[in-house]
Amino acid sequence: MTENERPVYAVVGSGYMGGGIAQSLALSGADVRIADVDIEVARGNRDRLIAEAAQFTADGLFPADASAVIAERITAMTIEDAVAGASFIEEAVPEKIEIKHATLRRISAAAAPDAIIGSNTSTILIGRLAEAVTNPGRFLGVHFSNPAPFIPGVELIPHAGTDEAVLPVVEAIVAATGKETARVKDATGFVLNRLQYALFHEATQLVEEGVATPEDIDTIVRTTFGFRLPFFGPFAIADMAGLDVYAFCYASLQTEFPERFATPPILDQLVSAGKLGTKSGAGFLDVPVERTPELIAYRNKAYVAMKKLIDELGPAPIHPAQD
Repeated sequence: MTENERPVYAVVGSGYMGGGIAQSLALSGADVRIADVDIEVARGNRDRLIAEAAQFTADGLFPADASAVIAERITAMTIEDAVAGASFIEEAVPEKIEIKHATLRRISAAAAPDAIIGSNTSTILIGRLAEAVTNPGRFLGVHFSNPAPFIPGVELIPHAGTDEAVLPVVEAIVAATGKETARVKDATGFVLNRLQYALFHEATQLVEEGVATPEDIDTIVRTTFGFRLPFFGPFAIADMAGLDVYAFCYASLQTEFPERFATPPILDQLVSAGKLGTKSGAGFLDVPVERTPELIAYRNKAYVAMKKLIDELGPAPIHPAQD
């Protein structure tokens, strides 16, 4: 592929989040223009991204030529110059609606009228941000997670006025970086942060109630249900455990916390219909009974492989080294 054949994208906001997105897009085969509050900030961040890529290569995390590729494909520009002629533009400025609105207005004024514009917001409703975008049908949330080069999931959040034709285009752009997308509706917190903060909220409750320390809660999460999460989401885990078992556990929790752990109506409906998960061949995900042995074999192999990886890496350097 020659330089002229490469797609041209722009990332507005070149800090650690936007910079990581720019690295991912550049390594996927695109020319990427980065912009920030001024050109000198963007140039400084470009230098950082090149040096960072060299370190990632030394650590075995990036390809051998990553630093050279990023140096060739990432260019620092003003916002207006960066977005002019770009087919996809990702906004990654600070999480304040007034800053995002001002930035999106500048992007809209300088970008091609059909350029797709994404926002990396993690909390602000896309419909609110769309108020600042000219031709808002080409606008949606494209929410990467930090560190962007290494976390493989991306939330795609269309607002009520997003043109449906935009979604597969953005899915292809993200897929080229090796990441996986999920479409979610424009609701406060989207999916990632609603789930993440629900867990954090309950964890803080346990600390405040004196049930366990933060250290012990972290140990429980990463060595039990959190150990499953790289392979299975909450619905697959529930189906394998048995939805009738989940219903029983909810009833037990309700003896102390009747409102906090009210049984979800959808769970009651499935259990009442005899849809108990994997063992009945129907649940949230409707995995056929005949696939159960294959699923269990995969599960066991995955967990053993994860334990080996954790043992190989050793403990995270969170606590002081022990003598």
